[in-house]
Amino acid sequence: MTTPHDLDDRLRAELAALGAPDQRRDLGEPLPDGGALTGAQALALFDAQLTSRLLDLAGRWLSGFGEGYFTVESAGHEGDAAVAAALRPTDPALLHARSGAFYCLRAAQAAGAFPAPEPGRSWSESAPTGAVSYQDLEGPGAGETEAGSLPVGAGIVVDADGDATVVVPDLPQPAPDDAFAAAARDVLRGIVASAEEPAAGGRAKVFGRADLAVVPTTSAAGSHLPRAVGLGLALERLRRGARPADGEAEAAPWPADAVVVCAFDDGAADHAAATAALNTTGWYDHTGLRIPVLFVCADGGASAEGWVAATLRARPGIRYFAADGTDVAATYRVAAEAAEWVRRQRRPAVLHLSAVRLMEQGDGDAARDPLLATARLLVTSGYASGEELLARYDERGWQLRRVAEEVLDEPKLASPVEIVRELAPRRPVRVSRAVAEAAAHAAGPGAGARAEAFGGKPPELTGPLTLAQSINAALADGMLDHPGTAVFGHDVAAQGGVYGVTEGLRDRFGAARVFDTLPDATSILGLGLGAGLAGLLPVPEIRHLTLLHGAEDQLRGEAATMRFLSRGAFRNPMVVRVPGLASPEGLGGHDRNDDSLGALRDVPGLVVAVPARPDDAAPMLRTCLAAARVDGSVCVFVEPIALYHVRDLYTDGDDEWTTEYAEPGAWADRHVPIGRARVYGIGSAEDLTIITFGNGVRMSLRAAATLAEEGVGSRVVDLRWLAPLPVADIIRESSATGRVLVVDETRRTGGVGEGVLSALVDTGYVGAARRVAALDSFVPLGPAARQVLVSAEAITQGARTLLAR
Repeated sequence: MTTPHDLDDRLRAELAALGAPDQRRDLGEPLPDGGALTGAQALALFDAQLTSRLLDLAGRWLSGFGEGYFTVESAGHEGDAAVAAALRPTDPALLHARSGAFYCLRAAQAAGAFPAPEPGRSWSESAPTGAVSYQDLEGPGAGETEAGSLPVGAGIVVDADGDATVVVPDLPQPAPDDAFAAAARDVLRGIVASAEEPAAGGRAKVFGRADLAVVPTTSAAGSHLPRAVGLGLALERLRRGARPADGEAEAAPWPADAVVVCAFDDGAADHAAATAALNTTGWYDHTGLRIPVLFVCADGGASAEGWVAATLRARPGIRYFAADGTDVAATYRVAAEAAEWVRRQRRPAVLHLSAVRLMEQGDGDAARDPLLATARLLVTSGYASGEELLARYDERGWQLRRVAEEVLDEPKLASPVEIVRELAPRRPVRVSRAVAEAAAHAAGPGAGARAEAFGGKPPELTGPLTLAQSINAALADGMLDHPGTAVFGHDVAAQGGVYGVTEGLRDRFGAARVFDTLPDATSILGLGLGAGLAGLLPVPEIRHLTLLHGAEDQLRGEAATMRFLSRGAFRNPMVVRVPGLASPEGLGGHDRNDDSLGALRDVPGLVVAVPARPDDAAPMLRTCLAAARVDGSVCVFVEPIALYHVRDLYTDGDDEWTTEYAEPGAWADRHVPIGRARVYGIGSAEDLTIITFGNGVRMSLRAAATLAEEGVGSRVVDLRWLAPLPVADIIRESSATGRVLVVDETRRTGGVGEGVLSALVDTGYVGAARRVAALDSFVPLGPAARQVLVSAEAITQGARTLLAR
C-alpha cells in the first residue's frame, strides 16, 4: 500500500532526477510532436494535477490531527484535468469524488488562467522588465546568432551599453493567490467542514460551484448519472424551443450548445443507477432523441481486467472513445475530439480513461503516476527542468499549507437552523400567491387557451368528477399555467397511464411536453432531476409504488440533497406522481398493492402528499406545482389506486365521493397549504378523534357514520400531508375530544401512525390513544388482502374499545 509519505518522497525524487532539457522551448509553442497543447497549457495542466495531489496530502495531514473529515483521494486520476481543458467552463459538469484535478482546471478556465495558444507570440510577458524578446526584434539577427540558431525559446536581452546576451527565461512561478490556489481553498474548506465552503457550506465535501457550472453530487455508486441524462435531454429540448418554467427562454442557465459532462469511476460502472442511465441514453438515441452527454469513466483497474472497456464499448447508441488517462497530451486530444463530436452531433459518447489509485493499491502503479508523466512531457519537450518542476511542487505545497492553516480558523456550522436552512425552504405566502396568480391567469388572459385546451368545456362544467378525473384536470391546468411543465413516464402519453389519469394530455399539449419513457423508475426520476436542474418543471409518473422503492435513492441521495449540497444555488423542482397504497380486494397482488411509505417520510425535506377526495386532489396538486416552482420543492404525490374511480361513499349510487371541479375564481379560496389537514365532523364530533389519510378517510367516514347511529360523535381528520405532518392540526383536534384513534393503512412498524403518536407524545398530549394499522406483512393476492389491511369494521371496533376505557 502506497502511503502519502511514500508518494510524496517518490515524486520528489523522480522530479529531481528528470534533469534539464537539451534545448529550451517557448511555453507559447505547441508540443514538438504535433500535439494540440502548448507548453503553457501543459504547464497549467501540471499545476491542476499537482494542486489536486497536494490537496490529497493535505487532507491526510489534516485528518491526522482531527481537523480533516474527508480523505477520498484523486491521486492517480489527475489526468481528468485534460478533460476539463477540452470542455468549456460553461458546460455543466457532474463530478465524482476523485475529480480533484478536473475541478482545479475548471476553476482556472473560469478565471481565464488556462492559456489559449497565441501564434506569433512568445514568452515575452515573462521576460525581465525592460528586456526585448527575440521575437520582437526585426531583421535577420532576430532569430539567429553568428554561432547558429538560438535555442528554441531563448531570447536576446540588450543592456544599456547595447550588448546583447542570449538568455533562457526561468519557468514563471505561480502567484500566491492564483486560480489554482483559489480552487484549493474551495476544496480545503470542504475537507475541514468550513461554513465558508462555496458549494455545501460545510454540510458535505463535494465538488460544486454554480459559477463554474459544476453541479454538486453525492456521486454514490453512480447515482448522478441518471440526472446527467435528464439534464442532457432537457438542454436539447430547450435548444429546440421548449420554454423554462418561468416562460422565458433566457432563464435557461446554460448556453444552447452546452454539453453535459458526467464523471464516474470503474466501481460505479457496474452499479444499477449507472447501468440504467447508460441504457436509457442508448435507448433515446435509438429512438431518435438526442442527448448531448459525455460520460467520462476513470478506470482505476478495480474491476476484472478488460471488463469495463467491454461493457462500455457494447453500449448501443453511445459512441466510445478511449485514452490513457495518465497521459495528458493523449487525454486532451481524445477528450477534445469526443467533446466536439458530442457538441456537434448532439449525441452521447463515453470517454474511457485508464487511471490508477495511488493511495489504495500497490507500488506497481507508481510508475504510471500521471503527475510524473506530465513532468516528463514538460522536460522532454523543452519547457522546464526537473528542478524547476520540483521547485514548483514545493511552492504549491507551501501555498496549500498556508491556505489550509487559514481555513482551519474559519467558522463551522454551529446551529440546527444553519444546517437545515437550505434543506427545504417553505414560503407558504409565496406559494399561495402563485396559486392565486394561476387562478387569475386562467380566468383572465388565459381563458381562451384554457377553453380551447378543454375542447370548449372546462372541467367545472362537466359535472362531479372522480379522483382520477380531478387529477387529470388539475394536470391540464398546471400545464396551461406553466409552459415549462412536462409530464412523462411509462405509457403516460400513448395510453394515458396505467389508470388513465393522464389520458388526453398528449393530444392537448403535444409530444414534446407529454411523452413516454422506459419503464425503469430510476431513469424516469433521473429525467426529472435533470429537467428541473435545467429550469423546467417536471411531473414524472412512476407506474406503481413498488417500482418507486427500487429507485428511492434518486429521491433521497440526489433530489432532496440538491439545495442542501449547494446552499440553494442549484435546485431540482419536481412533482412525482405515483399510484400507491392497497386495494382491499388485493387486485394485482403485491406489485399493485404496496402500502409502505416509511422510506419516503424518512427523506429530509421531501413533501409527501396523499389526496383522498377529488376536491382535495386538485388544490393539493396545484400547491405541489406552485411549491416546486417557487421553492424548488421535491414532492411525491401518492394517489390511492383504490379511490381513483370510486363514486360512492355510504351506499351504492350516492355519488358522495365525487365532487365538482372548482372554477379558477375559487382556487385561491380553496387553496390547501402544505402541512394542513382537513376535518370532517360527524354527529356531535365531541367524543372521538379519528386521524387517518388515503383509503382510511373513506373507511373512517363510514365507521363514523356507524358510530353516530350509536350516539358517538366523531371528528375525522384527513392528514392529507404525510411529510411534513400537520402537527398543529393533530394536536388541536386530538385535544378537543381527549380520545384519539389513529387509522393507519400503512404497516404497524414504520407506518405513519408512529409519527402521529410521536407528535402527540412530544407535545404533551395526555388523553387516550389507540391505533388501528395494517399488519407487518406484504399484501397478498385476492380476498386474503382483507386479513392484513385496515377495514371499516376494524376501525369501528377499535373506536368502541377506546371509548370503553
